Amino acid sequence: MAIIHGYNGIMDFSIAEAKNRFPEIIRAVEQGEQVVITRHGKPVAQILAAPAERRQVRLGGMKDRIRLLPGWDAPVDPDRFLAGEL
Repeated sequence: MAIIHGYNGIMDFSIAEAKNRFPEIIRAVEQGEQVVITRHGKPVAQILAAPAERRQVRLGGMKDRIRLLPGWDAPVDPDRFLAGEL
């Protein structure tokens, strides 16, 4: 059986119970509850609502910020590399 702690909206579920009641747990998290998954009474994981907004991927964000030196793609002699000469 789930344990609800005080007024902070944290619910504890054992791993077996969480497995059996997963859709119900997700609905509770969507409503703002925090869920702690326990193993033998000890917390092992916490489920929280996802951030409201995710950062958008911006292609080319590092353009002109990275400078590669001439010869960065030159072949490397494996023997010199392994000897620590490079």
